[in-house]
Amino acid sequence: MERKVGTVSRGVRCPIIREGDDLANIVVDSVLAAAESEGYEMRNRDVVAVTESVVARAQGNYASVDAIATDIRAKLGGGTIGVIFPILSRNRFAICLRGIARGAKKIVLMLSYPSDEVGNELVSLDKLDEAKINPYSDVLTLERYRQLFGENLHPFTLVDYVQYYSDLIQEEGCQVEVIFANDPRVILNYTKNVLTCDIHTRARTKRLLIGAGAEKVCGLDDILTAPVDGSGCNEKYGLLGSNKSTEDKVKLFPRECTGLVKDIQAKFLEKTGKLVEVMVYGDGAFKDPVGKIWELADPVVSPAYTSGLEGTPNELKLKYLADNDFAGLSGEDLKAAIEGAIRQKDSNLAGSMASQGTTPRRLTDLIGSLCDLTSGSGDKGTPIIHIQGYFDNYTND
Repeated sequence: MERKVGTVSRGVRCPIIREGDDLANIVVDSVLAAAESEGYEMRNRDVVAVTESVVARAQGNYASVDAIATDIRAKLGGGTIGVIFPILSRNRFAICLRGIARGAKKIVLMLSYPSDEVGNELVSLDKLDEAKINPYSDVLTLERYRQLFGENLHPFTLVDYVQYYSDLIQEEGCQVEVIFANDPRVILNYTKNVLTCDIHTRARTKRLLIGAGAEKVCGLDDILTAPVDGSGCNEKYGLLGSNKSTEDKVKLFPRECTGLVKDIQAKFLEKTGKLVEVMVYGDGAFKDPVGKIWELADPVVSPAYTSGLEGTPNELKLKYLADNDFAGLSGEDLKAAIEGAIRQKDSNLAGSMASQGTTPRRLTDLIGSLCDLTSGSGDKGTPIIHIQGYFDNYTND
């Protein structure tokens, strides 16, 4: 019988993960229990994905505010530090900022505007236009920002992040000066020691700062790259990808976990005879069309995945085939023609008109976004995602 369902994404419940848990066995057992409970079977090329949060928790990859402060002092001197381009987030950055402030005497906080890197808005473009402000060249003091734009609450959290971050820094006994600018080199008018907090543009920002004469430059990816007083760490990403655990502790992005995904893949093969693909996923790479917030606050969507998830989709656009190549066909003749085209398609369709409109992104970014949307970020209790049919096409029964 012809299969009538394509891709299915299921959130799988599992026990609450604690440090030291055998995550590979928990993932495999949870997925197999879900399949038995719901009456479906594992298939070759299924995808099983595990959220980075439970991976880091199983690793015990946490760090305290004090550990952050110690590393900040060691790497940036403990005096006046320029902290530039942070995202506006209580979960992602506020606890990190507390540690940064604890490790400095004064922070010059330079915020990008009209929004941060991932789209959290400080002021609307319409208000900038009305005030005749050019965000590419104009540098605003806090006083000038308030005079022009007043208080601006985040549309979802209702937080005034300018005030929130300023208060947080001062609570740590650290002086604060706030400015607004988009050229990273502006900070060098205030201090030569800089912590750049942008995520996806950090390499360029560091290059510009060093070229302009900065004395000490670190990114968030340079802080906690090694344990401090027994803390967790991330050798590759440092504080990037971290989020709030408690009021004085952050959970870091998972450390090397390629071994984990390979172990899970091997256990599924042993128990089911099916070769599944496995990945660890964080934020999905999608943008909210209303709030304009780009979801990707992690340094990557997937820090580890099995080799079958390398590459990008290689798909034909059915609409294009139906409207162009086979415009004169209908019914079973059209179906047969399209199936034939799919079976005979080239192994690399890049540049082909018949593939235009398909999604030219990496498989891990696409699948990670599907996983993130399926699991959510709240109380669904499904940190494991089981996807079936993702690699199927119109010809598969």
